[in-house]
Amino acid sequence: MTAKRMRLQDLPILVGQEVGVSDWYLVTQQAVDAYAAATDDHQWFCEDVERAKKESPFGGTVAPGYFILALAPGLLKKVWYLQGARLGMNYGLNRLRFPAPLRVGKRVRLRVSVRRVTPVQDGQEVTLGLSFEVENGQKPVCVAEVVYRYLG
Repeated sequence: MTAKRMRLQDLPILVGQEVGVSDWYLVTQQAVDAYAAATDDHQWFCEDVERAKKESPFGGTVAPGYFILALAPGLLKKVWYLQGARLGMNYGLNRLRFPAPLRVGKRVRLRVSVRRVTPVQDGQEVTLGLSFEVENGQKPVCVAEVVYRYLG
């Protein structure tokens, strides 16, 4: 998928609209283990494949919730490219939920919508609705309302 090119000053016309959907991303055990090592977020049901198969309610290892959320910047770049933004930064979260587990070995993608756009000095504050969908899943594995600041 090619990221949609959009102009920073045109963001207000996108409020209430879906911007796009990313390509699929394969969640590997190697990526989950690297995340755990980098963040010191070690959970046996995320890392111990054999134990998770036997003891976890998920039937195998799963990705930590914040691992899923950490995929947002990379997947978002595959959805849109903002022309005229010299800097984009995470400003925070208004809402975050993990309605379903994300099994290692599954593919996930990001669906993005624009909720609000507020002018700020030298740019725009943009509230996005993010929904992480697992392939053939019944419900999203993560839903979030995130706030970014884009400066021109």
